[in-house]
Amino acid sequence: MNNMHSNIFMSQIIIYIIKMTEAVSRLSIEAKIKLKYNDWEVEITCTEDKVKQVVGNVLSGIDTALFSNTKIETEIENLKSELKDIKQKYESISSNNNILNNQLNQKRNNISLKELSKNGNTCRSLIEKIFYEKYFEKEKLLGEVHEELSKMGYNYDRTAVSHSLTDMVREGILTRVGTLRNYRYIQKKPLFEK
Repeated sequence: MNNMHSNIFMSQIIIYIIKMTEAVSRLSIEAKIKLKYNDWEVEITCTEDKVKQVVGNVLSGIDTALFSNTKIETEIENLKSELKDIKQKYESISSNNNILNNQLNQKRNNISLKELSKNGNTCRSLIEKIFYEKYFEKEKLLGEVHEELSKMGYNYDRTAVSHSLTDMVREGILTRVGTLRNYRYIQKKPLFEK
């Protein structure tokens, strides 16, 4: 019986030694490596026999990431360039629209500001001039219009101013509000309405 116990004991010791040997051999086989590559820092733990393969995989992964970052940066630069071109085209179109709008706004009711100045300074042309300057956005009495023309240095009599205003009402340029001898004149629609 003693011999049997000793055999069991011996087999347990042998198993223990084998396990310890395997553990020690595993410890000695494991490798820890720190890699620094450009902005990357990587720590690798692997067995000695796989070091070359793992390091190769890590470096190719880093290269791929760096390459894709470069590719993305190139695409971003291309998109910035395209946006700049689109912005320039938009500004050009916007500028052309502003010029056309200004030309359109200067021509209302088939009368241009140039034509007004060519016709001389008649009472009607002066009233049209202040009309284009948005004077009639708010209601104005005959006396206020007469006074405005006087401030400009033109002294037409009130009946001439009244006739010109009446003509502009008849043509649909102005609207007359109020009662006889107390009319107020205002533009019929917004001046530069399309």
